[in-house]
Amino acid sequence: MAATTRRDLRTGRSLWADSPGLGVPVRPLARAVSVDVAVVGAGISGAFMAHGLSRDHSLAVLDRRPPLMGSTIASTALLQWEVDLPLIELTRRIGQTDAVRAYRRSFRAVADLQRIVADQKIVCGLKPKQSLYLAGDAYGRRALETEAEARRAAGLPSDFLAGAELKGRFGLDRTGGVLSDGSATGDPARLAAGLLRRAAARGARVYSPVEALEALVDPDGVTLLTDVGTVIRARHVVFCCGYEFPRGVPTPGARIVSTWAMASRPRRRIPAWLRQMLVWEASDPYLYIRMSRDGRLIVGGEDEASATAHEDPAKLRRKCRTLEAKLKALLPDVYFDVDYAWAGAFGESDTGLPQIGPIDDSGRVHAVMGFGGNGITYSVIASQVIGAAIRGAADPDADLYRA
Repeated sequence: MAATTRRDLRTGRSLWADSPGLGVPVRPLARAVSVDVAVVGAGISGAFMAHGLSRDHSLAVLDRRPPLMGSTIASTALLQWEVDLPLIELTRRIGQTDAVRAYRRSFRAVADLQRIVADQKIVCGLKPKQSLYLAGDAYGRRALETEAEARRAAGLPSDFLAGAELKGRFGLDRTGGVLSDGSATGDPARLAAGLLRRAAARGARVYSPVEALEALVDPDGVTLLTDVGTVIRARHVVFCCGYEFPRGVPTPGARIVSTWAMASRPRRRIPAWLRQMLVWEASDPYLYIRMSRDGRLIVGGEDEASATAHEDPAKLRRKCRTLEAKLKALLPDVYFDVDYAWAGAFGESDTGLPQIGPIDDSGRVHAVMGFGGNGITYSVIASQVIGAAIRGAADPDADLYRA
């Protein structure tokens, strides 16, 4: 039987906060600075942006917190190409052509992420994995069978598994599921830190704590006013603030959602197949499960449409009990002893797609709003889309992510 203990439980602390190798060189903003690009936000989106832009541009990165300490540290880093909405549902909302483009671009982004990590030799526990999407109360067996067919027609590596095959291969009692290749997992904090350090090695400067108050645009560039009374002058400004919507940035259809997660102690005995798999449900609220590199079982979900619910310690305890019960129902023989439990917030949109692009007619102020559970995947896409725009080029999929 599954069992749970809570001895020395690190409640409210993200697993990634204790990761090694999170050092990023920072400095105070003591004097006015002039650069090609100012990036607001030193989390995973800002890190990918800084890494991509620092090759060809002078760069300043600023954050009101220490680097990595926003939504990045609360992420569970399921690096998936599947969008929050199934392809069949996204097709109904934005049309087949655009839905397929969005899925293919997401698939490519996960591959690009793995290539960047390998090329830059970033140590972040990155591991390629399969994804298993289980029938639930939102999408059942027939819907997932149709979903698998739609993905295959789009050239995406997915297969439908009926209930008997799920039971035989994985011991899971569900009516069906979609098994896909091309996903990955990793440590989001170490990944972001590694990217920021490589940008710093090319000359990028990271300023913290500094809060951007206002971006004043003129014909020659942007003046960024800050809370320390010192300005940053840039040709372009990119807001990479995650779920914290910048003042003056339109976010139609966006809302803030709270989510919860917990991690077991390392090196636990679990089914061998689970080490190679991301498991998530087509349910609302949903459950997801994945393994870390050191053998921890990470379980999360139970999302709630609230911008503040994640701040409630009592709710964290209740949500963890719910997650434990769902895990036990799905995998009754897996022993789970909670070591870390934490909560966070992220942005959600009507389509599950992010907002990436310019926010005014000048084309000098850009925003990256990584809506949905694919924040890290979208961070890669954002660095490519906005990087192209700053170079004066056009990304072929940029229109997918405009507000």
